[in-house]
Amino acid sequence: MKKSRLTPFFGALAAMPAPAMAQDGRIDLANSGDTAWIMACAAFVLLLFLPGIALYNSGRANARNGVSVLVQSAAVLAMVSVLWPVVGYTLAFGDVTSGWLGSGNAWMLGQLGNVREGTSTPESAFALFQIALAGLAPALMIGAWAERARFGWVVAFCALWTLVVQAPIAHWIWGGGWLARQFGVLDWGGGLVIFASAGVSALVVVAILGRRIGFPGDLSQSRSPALSLTGAALAWIGALGLCGGWALAANDDAAAAMIAAHVAIAAAAMTWGAAERWATGRVTAEGMAKGILAGMATIAPAAGYVSPGAAIVFGVVGALAAYHVRPLIRRNLRLDDAFDVFAIPGLCGMLGSLLLGPFLATDLGGVGYSGSNAMISQLISQSIGLGAVILWAAPATAIVALMVSLAFPMRVSEDAERAGLDQSSHGSQPDGNPE
Repeated sequence: MKKSRLTPFFGALAAMPAPAMAQDGRIDLANSGDTAWIMACAAFVLLLFLPGIALYNSGRANARNGVSVLVQSAAVLAMVSVLWPVVGYTLAFGDVTSGWLGSGNAWMLGQLGNVREGTSTPESAFALFQIALAGLAPALMIGAWAERARFGWVVAFCALWTLVVQAPIAHWIWGGGWLARQFGVLDWGGGLVIFASAGVSALVVVAILGRRIGFPGDLSQSRSPALSLTGAALAWIGALGLCGGWALAANDDAAAAMIAAHVAIAAAAMTWGAAERWATGRVTAEGMAKGILAGMATIAPAAGYVSPGAAIVFGVVGALAAYHVRPLIRRNLRLDDAFDVFAIPGLCGMLGSLLLGPFLATDLGGVGYSGSNAMISQLISQSIGLGAVILWAAPATAIVALMVSLAFPMRVSEDAERAGLDQSSHGSQPDGNPE
């Protein structure tokens, strides 16, 4: 084919730092396959949130509160999906300045580059993926305060929390901030940014909110274990998009991350079922659902960095840890974390982040350490990252929760709690029909 005389011109033009105009169609350096991939993964992440986690939580609620969990989930997704294009994205993924928060170059998504730096996808596709991810941590936290938190407080708290707590952490690790640059902290799919931050914050909120009426009685009786397992199964599918999407390209890295996520979740589900069978003589639908969530959270920080064999270890260890820690939160700490947000996704996200340190080694099938890092130094880096997330998320969550409670009371009245939030807050009878 004859070479065009304009080729050198277009080559020089591509290398120029062109103005980053939103929806600028004059220069398109993106790979169409990679673009389609990340857009599809954004849709899978939304499936993970709604209906996945929402149905998982709704199935675990009692017969008087299942609808309230779904309504809170839908409202939080809508709120976060508006806030992140306006301000959340630029706080997390704006140009790096001090390393603590992104600059204001992407307010309202008004100044997006044609291609996100370091990728072959348009920044608009990258932003879509991040907007979908932003709702996942609040979706998980809804399970902690279920059956007693007031709807207005939930929506307002989640809106402020995602900007004050989640966006800075995302910038520190994913946006090129200080944890990534100075310490080399790694988090492939959200072990720290999503699962650890949600778990720590959930524990803080339930400590402030107080226990449900009747605690510590049998308040965890699910209204629909089948619905909970269905939601977890949808979350399993969505987790493949979460882990595969972070490759930011339709390539071998994406496939490897999806394989790791899949086998880790499968191993965790089997392990939880085996633990239940050993302890009680039966395998429950709710137990399998918890195992799925444990596996997803444990492998998320490492999916793109470890081998499938290591991923199986992650799933087994995560499920066993969550299975044994879960009753301790209720019995020893006497904290009413309704659906075990800290003990399952929170704890497992932390554990997976720390396990990444040793399993990054090539001898164990990992991709290897960057620069002068080694097993011990990477483990120290991961520990620093976890410590920073805890030290920021815990006090910031407490401040946000109490600030919002000045305008919206945190908890429904005792009569409303006894009647159930479906009827008292959303006008639905226990059978799901409106009044």
